[in-house]
Amino acid sequence: MKEQFYNLSAKDAVKKLATDEKHGLTQKEAQKRQQKYGKNILNTKRKKSIVSKFIAQFNDFMILLLLGAAGVSFFTSFLQGDADIAEPVIILAIVTLNALLGVIQESRAEKSLEALKKLASPHASVIRDGQEISIESSALCPGDIVSFSSGDIICADCRLLSSTGLCIDESALTGESVPVQKDANSTFDAPVPLGDRKCMVYSSTAVVSGKGRAVVCATGMNTEVGEIAAMLINDEDAPTPLQQKLSDAGKNLGIAALAICVVIFVIGLFKRIAPLEMFMTSVSLAVAAIPEGLPAIVTIMLAIGVMKLSAKNAVIRHLPSVETLGSASVICTDKTGTLTQNKMRTAAMYTHDNLMLLRLCALCSSDANNPTDAAILAKALEEGIDTEMLEKKHPLIDEEPFTSVRKRVSVIRRYSAGFRVIVKGAPEYILPLCTMVYNGTRAVPISKGVKDKITAENNSMTKRALRVIAVAYCDTSSRSLDEKNLTFAGLIGLEDPPRLEAAEAVKTCKKAGIIPVMVTGDHIGTAVSVAKQTGILTDEKAMTGTELDALSDSELCRVIGDYRVFARVTPAHKVRIVKAWQSEGHIVAMTGDGVNDAPALSAADIGCSMGKKGTDVAKNASDMILTDDNFATIVKAVHIGRGIYDNIRKAIKFLLSSNIGEILTVFSGIVFGCGAPLSAIELLWVNLVTDSLPAIALGLDPYDRDVMEKPPRPAKSGLFGGGLWGSIIAEGLMIGALALLAFSIGANVFSDFVTGQTMAFAVLSISQLVHSFNMRSEKSVIRAGLFKNKYLVLSFIAGLILQVSVISVPAAASLFGVARLDFIQWCIVAGLSLMPLVLVELQKLFSAKFHKKSF
Repeated sequence: MKEQFYNLSAKDAVKKLATDEKHGLTQKEAQKRQQKYGKNILNTKRKKSIVSKFIAQFNDFMILLLLGAAGVSFFTSFLQGDADIAEPVIILAIVTLNALLGVIQESRAEKSLEALKKLASPHASVIRDGQEISIESSALCPGDIVSFSSGDIICADCRLLSSTGLCIDESALTGESVPVQKDANSTFDAPVPLGDRKCMVYSSTAVVSGKGRAVVCATGMNTEVGEIAAMLINDEDAPTPLQQKLSDAGKNLGIAALAICVVIFVIGLFKRIAPLEMFMTSVSLAVAAIPEGLPAIVTIMLAIGVMKLSAKNAVIRHLPSVETLGSASVICTDKTGTLTQNKMRTAAMYTHDNLMLLRLCALCSSDANNPTDAAILAKALEEGIDTEMLEKKHPLIDEEPFTSVRKRVSVIRRYSAGFRVIVKGAPEYILPLCTMVYNGTRAVPISKGVKDKITAENNSMTKRALRVIAVAYCDTSSRSLDEKNLTFAGLIGLEDPPRLEAAEAVKTCKKAGIIPVMVTGDHIGTAVSVAKQTGILTDEKAMTGTELDALSDSELCRVIGDYRVFARVTPAHKVRIVKAWQSEGHIVAMTGDGVNDAPALSAADIGCSMGKKGTDVAKNASDMILTDDNFATIVKAVHIGRGIYDNIRKAIKFLLSSNIGEILTVFSGIVFGCGAPLSAIELLWVNLVTDSLPAIALGLDPYDRDVMEKPPRPAKSGLFGGGLWGSIIAEGLMIGALALLAFSIGANVFSDFVTGQTMAFAVLSISQLVHSFNMRSEKSVIRAGLFKNKYLVLSFIAGLILQVSVISVPAAASLFGVARLDFIQWCIVAGLSLMPLVLVELQKLFSAKFHKKSF
């Protein structure tokens, strides 16, 4: 178990680390300790070479099957003597493209660790051999005595020895939006969350104000940020849901296609068809049956989604993540800077004179870099107070800074009648110092009843998750800063307000069946308030990190669905929360911007980081970067992701129903002793004409309007769920039957086998082009707009011209061995080719009426 120092006094910590507070370590001792503990740097994964990464991409069944198909296709073309290498070249191009994309995607974890290293301060002020010197932060070791002041980055985890007005920005590590006031004298007997350890400072956090001295307790991978790096090193990228589904589908389809082709080959031999002819037909059918265009089509669809998202302030780093976000059922979001503006503002005032209260506050708020002071000064300017002129009119004489003991800041300024002491700070520390209260016209003695009202108002503001500041003053003729006999002026409540778009985005998420969950390092009161304002929390529960620690993983999984807010959590908690939701069958998206979010971003099915205020660590651990830091952008991404998934299903349905039609045509012709209705080259031609442009055009289909009114797809639902397989088989049978009917008419009515082959060839190709329009909607495509997808219309025209040319142009007809068709034969081809549109429209009409009656 990691050694903790927040439960030790400063003296005990120095003793335990065997160092000297005044003289520090000797150079000799520092070298020994660095050999023992290692350099103050973060470890990285051993990097793979580009070549090894590229080769590893081919370790996939479908990829290997496609490569085998390419080789066999080339060999078949060679045996035929036509040197048709279009099919193998296309297959090789697809496989190479996917391999290159895979190499790019693998660099995510490596970049995360590199960004973590950049967060470390390059130099540190340390005492060695009794002398204060500046050294590289990598040379720090446990026991070193370091000092730091405003603007410095903390280089290691340290136990404070002394501090003066020290405030640390830990938002990147804990999610705390307000800088934390540190106190070297505080200790804790019981375990406390990271954000509450007032006597500790941590690596990669920043000093906002004040100064301090501390003893180094942990360096490198032993620091809190080092533990985050270790999580990233050990994290293994799991396949996205889409990748897994396509992989499984490709494997099953490939095996089935090969099995069917072997059966067809054997049957052909029994029917005494020439072995070489039967072999080439079977292999061509295998190539046609395997949807080798699917990976490229999916890649194109996802790339189009990337371009659309880029225009809407979202940068995708991982292509399949577009679809994954579309299937997300839980979004775990950070609070600070994600749901809120990460900018304090004045939300409430309790006083008899707002302007007087703001003037007093402005004169006691000189640090514009402090979020609290900045919020007060902004409110003063908003109310028309010239703060610069005010400061010149009332020059500063003396000040007493805020400390964790005093809980207030005090100043004395010159006024025309003398001097005025102004004090602002925690109400429970200010109110006991007050003997008077300003009633709007003058100061009067403060009664118990008035104090009770002030206390009640303070409690009311606190319950609203406001940070409450009390302001008091006293006029004096002395220049000494005396805080006695103060006059109470009022209370100011500050908040980090929710983004204006956040509530609407949360509402849209819930309407889409997505569960929004807040996971933050901030206080539970603040978290609950923001969650209620944004609509995340209604009747559900909230949990703290301490309460989460008391639960085992199995217990957490059992109750996770009852909670919508998790506050005061650590990086390890965030990962547990993400994995608990995943264990319940959810696809989890995680948003965040800090170092503390990186492991959870990596563990989630998709990580969304913030572009403006996000750390490099979070960006490089994520799949998507929101350039406008806007939670609402995620909703747009979900919309696009769902639309892409629907279009992928359209393309799959079209490709596979067409492939089944091709298999059925050849299989039936051979089984019934009619011979092969299509030659090998005709099969490959149909495959090329119908598997490319129409499928890509379906990927460009406009998304359904009601896509965000449907519940998310269950994580365990297959790519072919919802009756897709049934539709594919039924429509494949339809296409195959139409082609066989054309073959039968040509061979029997017109008494010519080649004419029958040619008519089957034309119907099989053109009917698939017509059938592509059926894919556009589950409802009537005529009502949805038959010509609404201009890309599909163009692909139909292009495919039709190519198919007609192959049969009508003498040189092409000779190459393909087809017969020229007369007018009547073309009319029969046209009529049969249009039947998919007619039959599917009738089926949709019947289904709609049946569905309406059932309700």
